[in-house]
Formats: sequence, structure tokens, C-alpha cells
Amino acid sequence: MARHLYILGIGGTLMGSLALLARQAGYRVSGSDQALYPPMSDQLAAADIELYEGFDAAHLDPAPDLILVGNAGLPRGNPAVEAVLNSGLPYTSGAEWLGREILQGRWVLAVSGTHGKTTTASMLAWILDQADLDPGFMIGGVPANFGLSARMGSSPFFVVEADEYDTSYFDRRAKFVHYRPRTLLINNLEYDHADIYPDLAAIQYQFHLLLRSVPGQGLIVAPDQDDAVQQVLQQGCWTPVSRIQTNPRRQRRQAAQDASGDSWQAALQASDGTRFDVVLNGVVQGQVQWDVLGLHNVQNALGALAAARHAGVDVKQGIAALAGFRGVARRMELLHDADFLRVYDDFAHHPTAIRSTLQGLRAAVGSEDIIAVIEPRSHTMSLGTLQDDLRNCTSAADQVIWYRGDNIKWDLGALAQKSLVPATVEDNLDRLLQRLLELRSDSGRQHLVFMSNGGFGGIQRRFVAALNSTGN
Repeated sequence: MARHLYILGIGGTLMGSLALLARQAGYRVSGSDQALYPPMSDQLAAADIELYEGFDAAHLDPAPDLILVGNAGLPRGNPAVEAVLNSGLPYTSGAEWLGREILQGRWVLAVSGTHGKTTTASMLAWILDQADLDPGFMIGGVPANFGLSARMGSSPFFVVEADEYDTSYFDRRAKFVHYRPRTLLINNLEYDHADIYPDLAAIQYQFHLLLRSVPGQGLIVAPDQDDAVQQVLQQGCWTPVSRIQTNPRRQRRQAAQDASGDSWQAALQASDGTRFDVVLNGVVQGQVQWDVLGLHNVQNALGALAAARHAGVDVKQGIAALAGFRGVARRMELLHDADFLRVYDDFAHHPTAIRSTLQGLRAAVGSEDIIAVIEPRSHTMSLGTLQDDLRNCTSAADQVIWYRGDNIKWDLGALAQKSLVPATVEDNLDRLLQRLLELRSDSGRQHLVFMSNGGFGGIQRRFVAALNSTGN
């Protein structure tokens, strides 16, 4: 009989993806979470994984062979956690199990940073896949090219989204310290996770722990123009560093110890990022033409190309693969496309992510109306830590509607009053839905973007269903 793995917090991006990998590795898998919602719930159900809502200790009877404990909503005092400890059941964290059981002995390509991890990891996995390398991957979203967030793969290569959030209630290190990458991509670095990190320096400390695990014959890919990343590298770096640059007007800075790395640049041919030349060490390698919006995604693409090249993929082959990249679920996913209205769903977890996404859309649609409907749900935003940034991050939109969920303890109304664009607040989903259905524009097509790193009460799908029912 297959070993039984039980996962506490199975609905989260990491733990749900671990469940899929464990099933592919031959485990019997079951698990529970406080709430389960698409796309992860759909994937788990399709993989024949037994799911429970809530953390009832009775779900652990009969006792599984091993329990993986997630980090979201699973502190001491949680009934399932207390049952595990009182019964003496074997347990570990999801990140430690992944590093030990799945990543050990493989060429790990880890994608880290505050923003863009999911999209960049999806690009990298797709490039390796199109080079016939059949990589394994574990990604915090569902790449449209694969239709699932994790797979084992048959080659040594494994792409992992490397998150800096803490591992579990009993292991306060960042999850990524368990992954031991040979290729490490750092997209960017900003203050986030205000619920566990007091300041940016605390996050940088965790990133430097990660840096210490990359072998001297490995590769680090880092942005040239991110001061916080540079500070981490300056704390000590024993690995070649390839630099990526999307703003050639800023002078490139490079420390002596990483002089052996390559220089990657993008020469924009379209302001919305849908067409750009890839320049490696001063030589144009080819042109990416795709439907992916935003300068942030241009940088993501350069990072993915650099990491793939370290794994042996020719740059031109990588560029060709990106032309077929179809994006990731809930990363500016187009839900509805009609003459007068386009509706998107975006996983917005931080003011910088909101800003770059809206700026990318603005560059693509010109003067057409953009309406941002935002739930500031992440721990950092719900605590009000970045209120000033939230006020400024929506300037590319024409109108903003903030949704105040039960987790918001600060005054969103004051934020709306100080907003750079017209802004209002709603605290009832039914009322918000009705208001959105009444929106009309006299100036051409509108673009409505739902932005939340949670389920947003399912309002995105409800809105689209209502539009379809009326033929709009």
C-alpha cells in the first residue's frame, strides 16, 4: 500500500503543489484547509486527492505515515496541530520535505524575489520544456501552457518558485533555504510580509542565507538596477552573477567578484513590452514577440532566458519558446472579452505589483478606460503597512474601487480620499457586484481588472457569469 501523506494547509500554493508532486511520486495524499478555492481546488480534485474543510483532529484518524504542516493559518493552538503534537505523529514542513524528497540530487533552478516569481518560473519551465528537457517544476500558480502547477519531470532539471515567507510555526527560516539551487534567479527585492519581517534588512538576511547555498560552479541571475539585491550580493557572493537590465539609461554597476557573469539587456520595440530585442553581452540574439504586457514581464523574460541558458538552452531557442508563452492563471488572465468591456483577473499582492500591472495595461490600451477593483488582502497590505504606496500605485487607472474585507483594520476611506485618481470603497460583495454591472462608458471600451491575492469571494466569476447571462 502506498504511503499516506497528510497535508495541513493543502489549499495554499506551496502545499497544494506538493500534494500534486506526492501523488505523481506514488503517495496516497489527503489534506485539509480552512478554505479551498480554484484554481488549486480544481487541480487537487482532478488528482483524486481527498480534501477536508477545516482542521478537525478527526481527519487524522487513521493516522497517516507523515504529516506536512503548512505555514498559513497553522500556529500553535490550531486543533489539527495540537492533535499532531499530542499524538506524537511524525511531521515536517512542506519546504523541508520538498528539499529532501523531491529536489535532492536534481539541478534546481530557483526563482525568487518579491514580485514576478510565478510568471518567471512559468516562463523558465516552458523554455526548458520546449527544449525537450522535460523539467520538473513547482510553481505558485497554474501556467496556461501546462494546465497544472507542479509535475515531477523526467530530467535532472527542476524549476521551483522560491518563496521567502517563513517555513512553518516551528521553522522561522524562509522556505527557500531548503531548496539548495544550482541556478538562482532573484527578480527584485522590496519590503513585504510585514506579519513576520520587521524590516527589509530581515528579508535580506534570509536572501543571503539562500546565496550561501549556491555552489561556486552555479549561477546567480540578478537585476542590475535593484539596490536591495545589490546589498545582498555585497554581503558576500561566491558564485558568478549574470546581470539583467531593462533601463540602459542607468549605468551598470558590477562588483569585482561577479565579473565573470554575462550582461543581458532588452531593447524595447513596443512601449507595452510586447516586442523587444534580447541583447547578450552587447550582441542582439533575436526578438521576443508575444502577447504578455508590461516592462516587468520583459525583465522576467530576460531572467528566464539567462537561467535557461545556464541549463544548456540556446538563447535563440529560448526566444522562440517565449513567443508561445500563454501566461499564468490569475496573472492578468483575460476572463471576458467583448466589444465594450474586457475583464481581467490579477494576483496583486503588493503596491509595486499593482503599479506595474496597471502601467503595462495602460501602455497597451492607450486612452481607453481602466477600472481597478482591488482587495488589499495580503498580510502586508491588510495591516496598512504600505498605505502611502497604495495611494500612489493606481495612477495608471481611471477609477479605483477598493474592497474592504473583514481582515482590513485600517481606514480605506482615508486612502480613497487621498487617491491620485477617483476612488471609492465598498465592503459588501453583492453591492459591489451590482455596482460593477451598472458601469458603462461613453468613451469606448473599458478594461476592468480584479486585483487580489485571494479568492475575492468569487466575485470575478460571478461578474462574468452575470455579463454572459445578459449577452454583454
